[in-house]
Amino acid sequence: MNPRPDLIEHLPRLRRYARALTRDVSQADDLVQDTLERALVKLDLWRPGSDLRAWLFTLMHNLFINQVRANRPDETDLDAAKDVAVGGGQMDALALRDIHAALARLPVEQREVILLVGLEQFGYGEAARILGVPLGTVMSRLSRGRERLRQLLAGEPVVKLKVVK
Repeated sequence: MNPRPDLIEHLPRLRRYARALTRDVSQADDLVQDTLERALVKLDLWRPGSDLRAWLFTLMHNLFINQVRANRPDETDLDAAKDVAVGGGQMDALALRDIHAALARLPVEQREVILLVGLEQFGYGEAARILGVPLGTVMSRLSRGRERLRQLLAGEPVVKLKVVK
């Protein structure tokens, strides 16, 4: 079965989001493939006229969360952060590497929201639907994530708060 043309047009954005989530090219490619496979199997669940891109990102998000849960613990290994190759634009490459490393240090919930709103340019409401959380949660995670990202990039100490149950 050949994928529909409107699925194919979303591949570049799906790949970019998957790479940002997984921080690994081969894992990202697997995530995109799994997302497209699920989309084709469940295509009858997509409502024509609704935003196909948001539906695909929701599928990808759910698959990613399932993979993260299956591969606990959810600790980010800073030594495993990949460096960006430094070429002719050394300063740009160094800045990109710093942003990549700072994003990797964010909790996955904050990183997802920053990537959806900042990189993929989804609105807050669309991001909330994709992530399956209330709008206020998206806004809160985005605010905290941006502040923590700013602190990390500025070299300021990041205060960790303890979760109280």
